Amino acid sequence: IRTRAVRDGEQYRIYGQKIFITWGEHDMAENIVHLVLARLPDAPAGAKGISLFLVPKFIPNNDGSLGQRNDCIAISLEHKIGIHASPTCVMSYGDNDGAVGYLVGEEHQGLACMFTMMNNARLTVGLQGVSVAERAYQQAHTYAQERVQSTPIGGAATDPIIGHPDVKRMLDTIKALTDAGRALAYVACTQVDLETADLAPEIQQQHRRRVGVLTPMVKGWCTEMAQEAVSLAVQVHGGMGFIEETGIGQLFRDARILPIYEGTNGIQAMDLIGRKTVSDRGQAMFELIDEMDHFSSHLSPSAEIPAALIGQFADSVKTLREAVNLVLDNSDDKVMLGSIAFNYLMLSATVVGGWQMLKAAQIAQQRLQQGGDRVPFYRAKLASCRFYIGQIHPRYLGLASAIKNCSVNN
Repeated sequence: IRTRAVRDGEQYRIYGQKIFITWGEHDMAENIVHLVLARLPDAPAGAKGISLFLVPKFIPNNDGSLGQRNDCIAISLEHKIGIHASPTCVMSYGDNDGAVGYLVGEEHQGLACMFTMMNNARLTVGLQGVSVAERAYQQAHTYAQERVQSTPIGGAATDPIIGHPDVKRMLDTIKALTDAGRALAYVACTQVDLETADLAPEIQQQHRRRVGVLTPMVKGWCTEMAQEAVSLAVQVHGGMGFIEETGIGQLFRDARILPIYEGTNGIQAMDLIGRKTVSDRGQAMFELIDEMDHFSSHLSPSAEIPAALIGQFADSVKTLREAVNLVLDNSDDKVMLGSIAFNYLMLSATVVGGWQMLKAAQIAQQRLQQGGDRVPFYRAKLASCRFYIGQIHPRYLGLASAIKNCSVNN
């Protein structure tokens, strides 16, 4: 952090440059308010010495009207692979008299303040991954219903490509990944509400711990999932997927930044394995695992949810517990933890995704038994669950094996 702040009465003067400032300059609003991290002259070294400042484009007058232009300006725009509707700026603060800034929170506590925003942003970036994947599915599904090429097995020459088994596989994969990601994101956002609800303090703390472990999973897994989903959507389009007129290429480019946003997915993985597992000796992870264990032990087999799939899920929960214990047993080996962190995140989210898909299937079964006019929706939920558990969820085996191998050969 090279940007510096100097006290100036009740306000501060900010000097320095920042890159990758999304919507740093635009004409979509009368004023722009920047949140800027900077270091005071007497600040402690390292992250503990960072303060957070509110720096407006226009300094408000006492009556709330816009006053003079602040000493901050966009000096260039980044040329990005995608997201061209979102201007990413290089901002310069204090080229003349210093940009007027107002302290947010307390001095030297800026990083803690910023993480309030960052954690929320990580959840919303995960939701971006879900949104892009959903849009990709809709577009690929529509195209597959219209495009005629080759004769599907058992079909006619005029039948669309959605009749090809491999096209169905790709569409089902996109759908199942999206459904699992959406459920993962929603359950995390629910925990955000519950941690501030009118509950006993110890229950609030439990929800806070749950938010802690789910946030890196939502940000990491949902944005990785989006890459796979959009890539498959391009493949469903075939050669037309590389033609701009179809629009699927835009989704492909726009989705690629999501694993980078708000701390790369490698950072999310280190957060999950370090601050969210090692730091509390696995308390939050074991609480989550215990809940999944209890769920699987009380899930009754049926024609829609066979015993084999339930057993596979139960085994994956056991495998995740073993992975957490392996992490705790090697908590002093920072290099090893860093090496397995990403696979640990993907393993955790893959298992949690299976839990949420099975919960959705259980509810869909109940709704179908009750009757009503949403039968196709609930049948689709059951089909998506079976595909996820049968075709995507088994990835936990490879992830767990990679984690064990790394711990041995690191």
